[in-house]
Amino acid sequence: MVDDTLSTPRPLDPRAKWTELSRAERDAAYDNNAAVKNSAALIAERDEASGRLRKSLTSHLDLAYGERANNKIDLYPARKHDAPCLVFLHGGYWQRNSRELFAMLVEGVAAHGWSVAIPGYSLAPEVSLTGIVAEIPRALDWLAAHGASCGVAGPVVLSGWSAGAHLVATALDHPSVHAGLAISGVYDLAPIRDTGLNNALKLTDEEIARLSPLRLPVAPKRLDIAYGGSELPALVYDSINFHEKRTAAQAPGKLIPVAGADHFTILEALRRPDGILVDAARRLLD
Repeated sequence: MVDDTLSTPRPLDPRAKWTELSRAERDAAYDNNAAVKNSAALIAERDEASGRLRKSLTSHLDLAYGERANNKIDLYPARKHDAPCLVFLHGGYWQRNSRELFAMLVEGVAAHGWSVAIPGYSLAPEVSLTGIVAEIPRALDWLAAHGASCGVAGPVVLSGWSAGAHLVATALDHPSVHAGLAISGVYDLAPIRDTGLNNALKLTDEEIARLSPLRLPVAPKRLDIAYGGSELPALVYDSINFHEKRTAAQAPGKLIPVAGADHFTILEALRRPDGILVDAARRLLD
């Protein structure tokens, strides 16, 4: 784990000459599926493993925390009701994927006696990013009020990957959250508006200013920020920059480059009981 960002190589950021890039080049700067040649196989394995584990693990599934179709949460309780709980928010650029596809992550922290909660959330274009961001505190409110009845009553570490990491950063100050672990996140929304991702998101100036963690006051709680050494430069740059912003504000948290990991394989570090991100999550309670 790395705290000193001066020792962390900063990649060339395509956004440094953003206005000179073609639309195709801007799209490529955020296209994780195209950047990882075997992404389709990695996604298929993830989905198969999650489907299998979701059926076999002790769980309380499809619990509604709100009125919308995706406002449901899956709970995987530990043996001890007061065990720590990892709340994981999935990725997909706020417009793809669902909570069911990430059950494979449960085994990592569960091997150390933790509970896991995986909330779903609404997706663009049906719901704006403002609406999506507002759903995460509602899920956390529901967990605080009802989790104990399902065997989940311990301290919460809020984690997420890709778009989910952005949502972690926006919800870190929720009163039930002890600390956060943001993985491979997007922390400045302005460049996203210049890519095809914005066809569904339709970001406004107000949303970019109000929902970009790099443009907001720093939440003082501990937040570890992880990224893969083989990630797209824009995501690496956002992670390093966000950590530097938090460090300048004296907010606690580590920067964790995961050597050799790309945008998809980085999740193995949270999936394996001996993974570096499992260890990071556990240390957040120290």
